[in-house]
Amino acid sequence: MMKVFTCIGTFALAASLCKLSCGTPIGGPSHRLTSQCSAQYINEQYTDPVNKITLSTWRPDPGSNSGGGDAATYAFGLVLPPDSLTKDANEYIGLLRCDVGDAASPGWCGVSHGQSGQMTQSLLLMAWASKGQVFTSFRYASGYNVPGLYTGNATLTQISATVNSTQFELIYRCQDCFAWNQGGNKGSVSTSSGLLVLGRAAAKGNLQNPTCPDKAITGFHDNGFGQYGAPLEKVPHTSYSAWASLATKTTTADCSGASDPAPTGSEPPAEPTSTAEPVPVCTPAPSKTYDYIIVGAGAGGIPIADKLSEAGKNVLLIEKGPASTGRWKGTMKPECLQGTNLTRFDVPGLCNQIWVDSVGIACTDTDQMAGCVLGGGTAVNAGLWWKPHPQDWDYNFPEGWKSRDTVPATNRVFGRIPGTWHPSQNGKLYRQEGFNALASGLSKSGWKEVIPNDAYNQKNHTFGHSTFMFAKGERGGPLATYLVTAAARKQFTLWTNVAVRRAVRQGSRVTGVELECLTDGGLSGTVNVTPNTGCVIFAAGTFGSAKLLLRSGIGPTDQLEIVKESTDGPTFISKDEWINLPVGYNLMDHLNTDLIITHPDVVFYDFYEAWNTPIEGDKSSYLQNRSGILAQAAPNIGPLMWDELKGSDNIVRTLQWTARVEGSDQYTTSKHAMTLSQYLGRGVVSRGRMAISSGLDTNVAEHPYLHNDVDKQTVIQGIKNLQAALNVIPNISWVLPPPNTTVESFINNMIVSPSNRRSNHWMGTAKLGKDDGRTGGTAVVDLNTKVYGTDNLFVVDASIFPGMTTGNPSAMIVIASEHAAQKILALKPVQSVPGGNGKGKWRR
Repeated sequence: MMKVFTCIGTFALAASLCKLSCGTPIGGPSHRLTSQCSAQYINEQYTDPVNKITLSTWRPDPGSNSGGGDAATYAFGLVLPPDSLTKDANEYIGLLRCDVGDAASPGWCGVSHGQSGQMTQSLLLMAWASKGQVFTSFRYASGYNVPGLYTGNATLTQISATVNSTQFELIYRCQDCFAWNQGGNKGSVSTSSGLLVLGRAAAKGNLQNPTCPDKAITGFHDNGFGQYGAPLEKVPHTSYSAWASLATKTTTADCSGASDPAPTGSEPPAEPTSTAEPVPVCTPAPSKTYDYIIVGAGAGGIPIADKLSEAGKNVLLIEKGPASTGRWKGTMKPECLQGTNLTRFDVPGLCNQIWVDSVGIACTDTDQMAGCVLGGGTAVNAGLWWKPHPQDWDYNFPEGWKSRDTVPATNRVFGRIPGTWHPSQNGKLYRQEGFNALASGLSKSGWKEVIPNDAYNQKNHTFGHSTFMFAKGERGGPLATYLVTAAARKQFTLWTNVAVRRAVRQGSRVTGVELECLTDGGLSGTVNVTPNTGCVIFAAGTFGSAKLLLRSGIGPTDQLEIVKESTDGPTFISKDEWINLPVGYNLMDHLNTDLIITHPDVVFYDFYEAWNTPIEGDKSSYLQNRSGILAQAAPNIGPLMWDELKGSDNIVRTLQWTARVEGSDQYTTSKHAMTLSQYLGRGVVSRGRMAISSGLDTNVAEHPYLHNDVDKQTVIQGIKNLQAALNVIPNISWVLPPPNTTVESFINNMIVSPSNRRSNHWMGTAKLGKDDGRTGGTAVVDLNTKVYGTDNLFVVDASIFPGMTTGNPSAMIVIASEHAAQKILALKPVQSVPGGNGKGKWRR
């Protein structure tokens, strides 16, 4: 028997397979329950007594709380063909041992075959027991949505299945399971690498249509989840073929009375045949032209739409998703808000709900969490709102974007959205036991308490309460300020639930945008800008804007070839007009590393319960006076702590620590736990790459974490610094790093992937700079945010950031949008001289 390293992380709601906490597409803490790898799973050999098949198995270590829930039952086993360490196998014999759950409404368990055990864009296998049989279903989630049926070639045949009152065991052959293709979204894992990283999740019950696998409806996992490394040295076996020949059994499905599941967003594009899904009934777009068409109504798009319309320009702002807050006629809300003008997005204490119910909110075309609603990340995150440290501009940005240049924009932004660190309207702070416990140790250790936005340039051994964008006890932010003033102008138009396929381009000149009708009632056709003077601005976020550029024929050749072979191909811009720019490169995110402590003074407040069964006094205080703990962001955030470390490469790297009052069932069931999330920020050297699939979904092709040794050393030293500061607190206990584990071992034994280390503060895929990417440089947009090689196409959102910020970037994105608006308005119209490839000469 041996123990192996595991990643326990909130690697995906995708699929409703994983519980996360509040936070981020842009602006809140990462809030994953944990994201660490340690010796948590037991690896041992198991021989099935009936069929004599010997498998390597992995099960949670009962002494480590790894995964919680079904940890006492769950086991996964694996045996591979004998040559699978030298030649990649695409099949295996597997074992699943799981809880039955509620026999009347079964529970389920699942396995992710994907890279790093991620749930998005991976082949998922789900299993459950009903009426004495074990049923299975292959599923696939393109993004943060409930997984739909997998339509590729994977095949499962049972060798044996046993069911009793508490658990079931299935031994099966899985063919075409290590490579998958869902409507052009392809993925695979390699057995010849000698290691697989697998994911698991389970639910206690509530599976609907259990005897009809294709129509089975699964709910959120509530019975454990995790990731674990599976070394393969002992997994291949010479008897594989003989054992595989035992796979002859099938189940008998009964679909009588089974209801059809709702569309999930993970279904592949329908083929143009007589059996295809019905084509949506669409409405032609109005034939009006606009001075500016802005695609994406988030932190970048809303402010610039306001500033351009303020200047008298005719502006169309297009949002792919639905309305969010009550002010904008949003409708998503729990029962406790019925009869009010509030939605789930308005109430700070309900922001956690995104991680257990993101249907209709999260984008379904990317493998990372992104908000596809009005407001984007600023509608769904925890609202953290930081005035940038001057070095966030001066170190990362070129001339014209230094801190001295952005002071006017910063003053305008914070004049409209000053933020608050005491969001309850009675001025009180609630459930501060956790803050006070940590603050006592920090102060005793010489760290300085500050009001962060008053001391915005003090980020070294400082701490304080979090500042939020909230106003009057509600979410606030751009939705309550910039969008309000824009909407009051007759020259401003807002469309929601409207998707854009691409910019319509002739050489370097963009004439408008082509709409993509995805559902009944959507708009179709082309919307044009004012001839000769009009402009298009992409503000759809780090993944969304990059995808729009690629579909517009702008990006690396390898990515444009993928688009050309996709469903876009027949109408894709001709190859001689492609503009070769490094779109998708320079991908960044705050590397997240979670620590967990417990202290007897800490008091947990269950913000998840507030969705269905809020405490009556808390509900009344909020609804009547916008006061109380529900006016604070879940899950009770603070303190925030900052550290700066100069590395051996002479680069100063920043660390932001975000504390919150919740632990992780994977490591502790204590109600006195706090998670301390470390963000590696400004100065980080590591970068990754975003890519597009032939199914036109985006994905993290190369993660941006710890490719640089000094980045890793900074993470390690930062943990040591914080531990030294907090160890003076009486009765503090460390859960992560585990006792008697060195920080070096703790960090070096973590699997590094977006699944368990992301913060969802993605940036950088359309980098701003002076070095034109068409001629060997690294930039996609120039200092005016105009895409190189175009006359009138701009990008204004987090994708243009050249380097990582110190903390949550929402405010800095809004400042960048304000600053970009002034630069764009100062430009004179460009008249293009034909030349193709965006290389024609221009004259102003």
